[in-house]
Amino acid sequence: MMKFIHKFASPPHFYSISSVLIPWLAITGLILILFGVVNGLFFAPPDYQQGDAYRIIYVHVPAAYISMMTYTLMAISSAIALIWRIKLANVITVSAAPLGAWFTFLALVTGSIWGKPMWGTWWEWGDPRLTSELLMLFLYFGYMALRASIVDEKKADQLSSILILVGAINVPVIHYSVEWWSSLHQTSTLLKIDGPSIATSMLIPLLSTIFGTTLYFLSLLMIRARSEVIMRQKNTKWVKDLVKGVQNA
Repeated sequence: MMKFIHKFASPPHFYSISSVLIPWLAITGLILILFGVVNGLFFAPPDYQQGDAYRIIYVHVPAAYISMMTYTLMAISSAIALIWRIKLANVITVSAAPLGAWFTFLALVTGSIWGKPMWGTWWEWGDPRLTSELLMLFLYFGYMALRASIVDEKKADQLSSILILVGAINVPVIHYSVEWWSSLHQTSTLLKIDGPSIATSMLIPLLSTIFGTTLYFLSLLMIRARSEVIMRQKNTKWVKDLVKGVQNA
């Protein structure tokens, strides 16, 4: 297992393996998303309290999940880069940031759309989950701005990784905010000891969209990471050979 991890962490091997994984991840992800959205919008029953307004959950929940998952991934890769100096870890962090920012923005927008009919307002500054999710969007922006402001790539990697690790404390705050403080958000309906408190007809499409979005996100991440690897390794022999092969094809 460790041998595979070290091999996968090598930029040339990552570039080669990712070319095989990307189409499978993307196609499978899109199929799952389509299945979940169609079943969630047209076949799942209305909620007994929220009616049809709850159906935005099939976009909002996957977006919110990916927003936190992406930041967690960036924190892990930042720690790996700082401790073990694995080059690919910095590539993953850099490549994931814009995707995480977009999913966080989507989660905030869809949350506001959902909140208007449920709470009577588009935004509530007193809600801990809303404000902590917005803070994470600013952390994404701060990371990208910090990297853009530093010319030296190595220094940019180190300082921006530290910023990500400091901001990682916000992830558990987002997740547990509905339990720690008074919140307009309902408590968790999926990750519960006694099982999900949501009807199976609603749960299956939701899980499908979550898993599908995760797979599609991974395909996008690999596409971005491949470009980042080429930019960072442009003066190496394997990249020059790759470019020659493309030109001769």
